[in-house]
Amino acid sequence: MQIGIIAGTGELPEVIARDAKERGYKVITIALENLASSALNDVSDEIRWINVGKLGTLIDALKDSGVRETIMAGKVPKSLLYKSKIVPDLRAIKFLFSLKDKSDDSILNALADELAKEGIAIINTAAFSPHLLTPAGVLTKKAPSSEEWAEIEFGLKIARAVGELDIGQTVVVKGKAVMAVEAIEGTDEAILRGGQWAGEGAVVVKVSKPQQDMRLDVPVIGPTTLRSMIGVRARVLAIESERSIIIHRSKLIKEAEASGISIVGLPRQKTE
Repeated sequence: MQIGIIAGTGELPEVIARDAKERGYKVITIALENLASSALNDVSDEIRWINVGKLGTLIDALKDSGVRETIMAGKVPKSLLYKSKIVPDLRAIKFLFSLKDKSDDSILNALADELAKEGIAIINTAAFSPHLLTPAGVLTKKAPSSEEWAEIEFGLKIARAVGELDIGQTVVVKGKAVMAVEAIEGTDEAILRGGQWAGEGAVVVKVSKPQQDMRLDVPVIGPTTLRSMIGVRARVLAIESERSIIIHRSKLIKEAEASGISIVGLPRQKTE
């Protein structure tokens, strides 16, 4: 019994790897160079460090290890397409030219199809490690105030509209005005940018897209999210329950409480 992990940035790949090993899986990790954590060396049964531009090498490595199911964990910033000096291999070049556009959904769904052609399935992260999912309700001892609940409701409508357009998953609001919308920069940078405009007391809302494929780019919050909020003195984090992941949940909630931040698991959005 084995599982592949295609590892980008953040702690989620390590968390998934440890969870898989505890359940008896052999963990085969494809760690993306300059993105994945070196901690994966210690928790993987096999590991290959591969440049993010080498799609052909990545697929060959999974096939050579006999991987038939893999999880995509950790962020691969889309900004790499525009800022990086990464040199793509021939398969990556063909892949990029085949895309109808460079939205997140287009890239990730096309990648899933590319792997499927080689007999490798990307599996649902939430189904593999359901205990990591955000529960519904107020998770911290301190609940949002009535004014903050109103901000959450306002931000939720914006976040879902932005998600439907496949722009991002996070918005920062205050005074029923949008301070920042997540785009190519990612959640943490959006929080820092929005917090600079909001000053103390911003509300951060993060949700899955209405069309969210739970195999791909599942919303995640973790220590860096909280540090960003503390840095701009934000006061509330609202994240969609059952369709998002909290890394090191107990520890993160304790740290949020110590910083006066409320965390809420919002009711799951119903999809068709």
